[in-house]
Amino acid sequence: MSGATIYDVAAASGASIKSVSRVLNGEANVSTALRERVLAAVESLGYRRNMSARGLAGATSSIIAALVDAQLTIEHWRSGRGNDYLSRLEMGVLMEVRRADHHLMVELIDHASPNLRRDLSALLASVRPRGVILTPPNSDHPIVLETLEEAGVAYARIGPERNLSQGVCVAMDERQAAFDMTKHLIELGHRRIGFVTGPIAYAASQRRLEGFRNAMADHGLPIMEGSVAQGDFTFQSGLAAIAGFLDRNLPLTAVFASNDDTALGVLQGAAARGLRTPQDLSIAGFDDTPGAMFATPSLTTIRQPVTEMAALAARGLIPGYQDKDAPASVSPGGCLLAPYALVVRNSTGAVTP
Repeated sequence: MSGATIYDVAAASGASIKSVSRVLNGEANVSTALRERVLAAVESLGYRRNMSARGLAGATSSIIAALVDAQLTIEHWRSGRGNDYLSRLEMGVLMEVRRADHHLMVELIDHASPNLRRDLSALLASVRPRGVILTPPNSDHPIVLETLEEAGVAYARIGPERNLSQGVCVAMDERQAAFDMTKHLIELGHRRIGFVTGPIAYAASQRRLEGFRNAMADHGLPIMEGSVAQGDFTFQSGLAAIAGFLDRNLPLTAVFASNDDTALGVLQGAAARGLRTPQDLSIAGFDDTPGAMFATPSLTTIRQPVTEMAALAARGLIPGYQDKDAPASVSPGGCLLAPYALVVRNSTGAVTP
């Protein structure tokens, strides 16, 4: 029944128009029985809300807006390699907003723009989102957070580093994940391990570096001078990092890169210089993008739970959905934690005599 109206939903559920509206708007002060009756009627009638009607002055829309880093997203698009992080983020949010009859809007945010506050304020005033999901580095950007607070818009932050009680906090334990990957390499017999960092603006870059350093220290291993290279989460930075290591004749047996794109750059750069992976150099990444599985050799990596984190963020912003499918754990700082996995493939192996 594609032409169903809110009046049809009210009649089918035995509820008033006002009660139906409260359920559809996700208001918390609604009984479980009423919510179930209304949602059952919505499902059976195939009812869909009129978005323009919900955009009346003073109303909050049914849109969840995800703000992503413009610079890195555009760089990935121009490179032709796509953006697996964004795809998984969108799917995680879409699965949740669809359940709640909400909608997703993705916006590129240039956190370095001098007009950031003005542009973000205009976006919020125009869309009036139900809530906003912030991805790094927007998760910790003071102007972004201040603008959302001033506008009174609820928000969820993925992977923030500071003020974890501000908004809904969702994360994975990146320090422990990087620790686990470094430990994996050490257990294979590697003692001289290089590391390629991510961009400074990303809190994840520092957390992953700390995990690497902590694992080396816990196993009594020094970090060789010059064996930590600055990267920026791009394939090109991996090429540059391995070239620098080899040009300085560092006797590394393994390299751990802060993300898969960088690791794939290391892999190609090493092959171009005649090194075999993993016989001459083991290489590990972080994220578990599709390219990690199909690389030659396939890449050992950390599976970052982007979809799961995005879903947790969306649930935290939609009234009445916060308690559904509760996460397994909460960090000491109060962040909802999604579980990661260490995926061992063919790019890492035992040190050869």
